[in-house]
Amino acid sequence: MSPHSAHIARVYDQIIARNPGEREFHQAVEEVFESLHLVLEKHPEYMDSSVLERMCEPERQIIFRVPWTADDGTVHINRGFRVQFNSALGPYKGGLRFHPDVLLGTMKFLSFEQVFKNSLTGLPIGGGKGGSDFDPKGRSETEIMRFCQSFMTEAYRHLGDTVDVPAGDIGVGRREIGFLFGQHKRITNRYEAGVITGKGTTWGGSLLRPEATGYGTVYFTEHMLRSRGESVDGRRVIVSGSGNVAIHAIEKVQELGGTVIAASDSAGCVHDPDGIDLELLREVKEHRRARISAYAEARPRARHIDGAVWSLAAEESADIALPCATQNEIDGDAARALAEAGIRAVAEGANMPCTPEAVDVFQEAGVLFAPGKAANAGGVAVSALEMQQNASRDSWTAEYTDERLAETMEHIHTLCASTAEEYGVAGDYVAGANIAGFLRVADAMLAQGVI
Repeated sequence: MSPHSAHIARVYDQIIARNPGEREFHQAVEEVFESLHLVLEKHPEYMDSSVLERMCEPERQIIFRVPWTADDGTVHINRGFRVQFNSALGPYKGGLRFHPDVLLGTMKFLSFEQVFKNSLTGLPIGGGKGGSDFDPKGRSETEIMRFCQSFMTEAYRHLGDTVDVPAGDIGVGRREIGFLFGQHKRITNRYEAGVITGKGTTWGGSLLRPEATGYGTVYFTEHMLRSRGESVDGRRVIVSGSGNVAIHAIEKVQELGGTVIAASDSAGCVHDPDGIDLELLREVKEHRRARISAYAEARPRARHIDGAVWSLAAEESADIALPCATQNEIDGDAARALAEAGIRAVAEGANMPCTPEAVDVFQEAGVLFAPGKAANAGGVAVSALEMQQNASRDSWTAEYTDERLAETMEHIHTLCASTAEEYGVAGDYVAGANIAGFLRVADAMLAQGVI
């Protein structure tokens, strides 16, 4: 074993031992480390000063109690998290997730990914992530407000526009951001617009922030296809999920001339051979907050299926898959079925929705594959643009913001493609994203000393 491979293996074993049971975090680290032997071959200096070890250890992990009172007077206790992983490039930046599956390991995996994602944007932001095991589903608006106020009562002391700037994620939309921001303002007696992003456009938010992750994923997909002389135009697309990211990915696919034939939620999926009716889907998911089966009930030719959405690929000869739901939703078997069905491109709108085996299957089959840290970086990019607007007390038009988003996604695609080519793995967007993201953070860490 070469010295650099031995170094990587030794560091990985240390991470497993120091973080037992956190499989998603282990998976995220392993995926990055598989690319880094290419870097250490050329630049063994990165083995000095324990750069890898420091990069895989969060700078700060905050866990706190969140007590709140339900409408019936019962008191509930949830657990809050904020993992401030790396600030070499700027203040910590990353979303808040409210979901019953949230654990410390979940936050560590997401914040570790966020470090590289934020690095790829070229913007001055570090990586962090947070949230709670609180489930907003089925709760009244006043219960959600009370929970958010309790969460921020502890979290506020760890936040600030030069320290840590959270945003939304699963379970945290504009409503929750409003409650969180209002409590921060109440506690601090300061209107610090830059302390959180994803705000309403009338009180410091950026136009296009809700759309940015979904739009950016499709922009990246379009650039990948263009590298082969193809386009989204005329392609049939399967999207998993039906939340914010999925809905706006569907919107952008339709704008570019593609047809989305399926979407899903946690209770199944819908297949619409005529193409998803976006307004109806929004009505069902955003206004009625109903299951996606209600969409099928309202469309004569649409049908609801209890199984995974990816089973439709062979039946419908889809060209593009956009997993926009949650981590590890596409395993090796699903990936093989997609590849055999002729899928030409896969772009991760969610964070790590494909297992390592699935990624290997796609790459071996010659499917264009975009990892989440590159493909879905549009959300955090526009969050950083919101921070810029807040700092200058300015407000940009949707058209200008969309131009900046499109430019950022083109930059990320070019950076990933050129880095992969430079390191001898042309066309491997996973390696390109990992290496490019690592280099910028590692260089900043080395420049700032052992801290």
